[in-house]
Amino acid sequence: MKHTSAQSATSLPRAPRDDAHTRMGKYFSMMAIRVVCFVLMVAIQPYGWYTWLFAIGAVLLPYFAVVIANVAAASAARAVPPERAIEAPPSAAPRAAQTPTTSDTPTVVRIHEAPRRPEDAA
Repeated sequence: MKHTSAQSATSLPRAPRDDAHTRMGKYFSMMAIRVVCFVLMVAIQPYGWYTWLFAIGAVLLPYFAVVIANVAAASAARAVPPERAIEAPPSAAPRAAQTPTTSDTPTVVRIHEAPRRPEDAA
C-alpha cells in the first residue's frame, strides 16, 4: 500500500491553462526577438561582424525558445507545508472547555483513518 502525505492547497501545481499561457508567452517573446534579429541581419548595411551576430541569433533562438518554453514550473519548490503556513499564536493553549466564538483564530482540523484491523473484517 502506497503511503503519501496529505495534499495541501499550497503544494498544488499551477492550473494547466495558466502554465500553458506562461509557456506560450515565453515562446512568443523569444520568437519576436528572432524576427527582429532576422530583419536587422538583412536591413543593416554595410555587412559586418554584427550581421553574423544577428544571423546566429536568428538561427539559434528557435532551439532555445522551444527548450525554455517546454520547461514546466517546479511546483515542489514552491510548496509550503501546512504546518509552517499557519503559525499558532504564542499564547495558544488547549481550549477544550471553551466554546468557540467567531473572534477565535481558526484551527486546522486533520482527519486520519486508522488502518483496518483483521478482527473487524468479519
